Amino acid sequence: MVVSASIERVEGWCQTAGVDYPMLADPNQTVSQAYGMHNLLGAGVTMPSAFIIDTGSNIIWHHVGEHTADYVRAQAIVDNLP
Repeated sequence: MVVSASIERVEGWCQTAGVDYPMLADPNQTVSQAYGMHNLLGAGVTMPSAFIIDTGSNIIWHHVGEHTADYVRAQAIVDNLP
């Protein structure tokens, strides 16, 4: 998962939420821009999105929020794992 926030903020959130899977802090929106998720609405923010990428680097599933509060539910990600 990529989060457009500082490393410290992401680490704190992971500890609070009990997240034990890899997270990527993207404070400069480098990754979100590469995936085309930054500034979709012209507001200078990254849209909530999630990607499942297989071992061959292929995107096999994705969710892109329709607005800034449209986060994917964890169960939807689990349901789409290969």
